[in-house]
Amino acid sequence: MTIQDNTTRQPDQPASAFPRRLDGKVALVVGGTGAIGTATARLLRDAGATVIVTYREHDRIEAELKRLADALGDEVTTLPADVADTPSLIALRDTIERDFGRLDILVNSAGYTVPIKHSDLDALTDDLIDRMFEVNWRGQFATIRTFAPMLKASGDGLVVSLSSIAGATGVGSSIAYCATKAGIDVMTKSLARSLAPEIRVLAVAPGVVDTEFVAGRGADFNAKVSQTIPVGRVASAEDVAAAIAACATMLTYSTGHNIVVDGGRGL
Repeated sequence: MTIQDNTTRQPDQPASAFPRRLDGKVALVVGGTGAIGTATARLLRDAGATVIVTYREHDRIEAELKRLADALGDEVTTLPADVADTPSLIALRDTIERDFGRLDILVNSAGYTVPIKHSDLDALTDDLIDRMFEVNWRGQFATIRTFAPMLKASGDGLVVSLSSIAGATGVGSSIAYCATKAGIDVMTKSLARSLAPEIRVLAVAPGVVDTEFVAGRGADFNAKVSQTIPVGRVASAEDVAAAIAACATMLTYSTGHNIVVDGGRGL
């Protein structure tokens, strides 16, 4: 298979021109110190992109940054940002414009949840609802809004937002979490129309993933859930990252769609 550079495939190019390399591209993985973000950064780097990963200060950030460094060494740039704080996103954009001069790919992988039984309405407080929407929906939108000018200037911009099958099935860590992911799916369609043709907008929707994102879910939970998944296992972070990377390297004629990566769990 012939590997081409980062140019978009033209009508007279053969199908063998893919997968597309990302040499010369700059990719930003927001919330990239988590398992999915780190795996995504690795794949985008391996495809040739210059990769920037953001982190938010919290009590476990040193461990997350160490895990990122162990996985990627010094081959990516780490910068602070908080999707719930638009001024920090603007400062991030200014730094990227100054130091890198462009942005071609934006991956929204920042997220927040608290596991709450759907039947326990009182446990889903106003503060929890507001925080989930602040990070999972408003934060993703604010990030896209902040970087849209740079992505448009690329002429071949791409946004990939991390969604979840919870947005379609209504089964997830909490009702509010499900609602935020449904909102991301709608936002993806709306922005795909409004930002075209300079920017493509896609979402990737995992099912259950073997990460530490949802507190209290470990090997026992994964083993139990695996019995309900047609492919017989929960997803790895690398499974999800592969779908995100494919949006940049393979699915170059797709926009406005939600790419489901659930092993058939939603069937």
